[in-house]
Amino acid sequence: MELKNRKSRVARFCPDLASLSASLPPEHINAPPPPLFLHGCCSKVGRACALLVLFFLEAPQTHRTMADPDLDFTTGESGASATYPMQCSALRKNGYVVLKGRPCKIVEMSTSKTGKHGHAKVNLVGIDIFTNKKYEDMCPSTHNMDVPSIKRIDYQLVNINENYMSLMSDNGDIREDLRVPENEVGKEIEAKFEAGEEFMVTVISAMGEECAVATKVLASK
Repeated sequence: MELKNRKSRVARFCPDLASLSASLPPEHINAPPPPLFLHGCCSKVGRACALLVLFFLEAPQTHRTMADPDLDFTTGESGASATYPMQCSALRKNGYVVLKGRPCKIVEMSTSKTGKHGHAKVNLVGIDIFTNKKYEDMCPSTHNMDVPSIKRIDYQLVNINENYMSLMSDNGDIREDLRVPENEVGKEIEAKFEAGEEFMVTVISAMGEECAVATKVLASK
């Protein structure tokens, strides 16, 4: 029906071209027409108009929807954002904040003023939750700072193979993509595993990184 309507529009602009397109086999309707099709057409104006109409004949008219795979409406990873804003004055010690681009746990906070007409500023000291490196920053109390979205999951340790942990979730899924951390927690994990203990490993994730940060006693079933 749509093709028939477009043919009728061609007929209004250029009868000669319409008769030629009507004689084409169906499989050639959407193919680009040879230039000679326009020779002897009604008029120069008709030929110009027909060229425009032929463009619509050649290009299939499709209606895209949100479900079309070629359309990208993605703004980021699905689910919660990696960070969210919080006014600096609302931050608290033992909370989390992004310092120098790293997710940190706040270990020290102090407020100072820069002068008679200055704004109160908050001095922040944080420890990187993955590397334990110390970071410091200063921010006006009324400004926003990024706070990392922190996720914690407890897994049961099943095995350690070439420094990679086999971890089982509550639903029985096994993951083997996390290394034993090279810190005190990692030494604790290895010691408990060598001793034949059954225990849980707490994995923390933030801003695209993951790391085991603690062990827990395996809850009795």
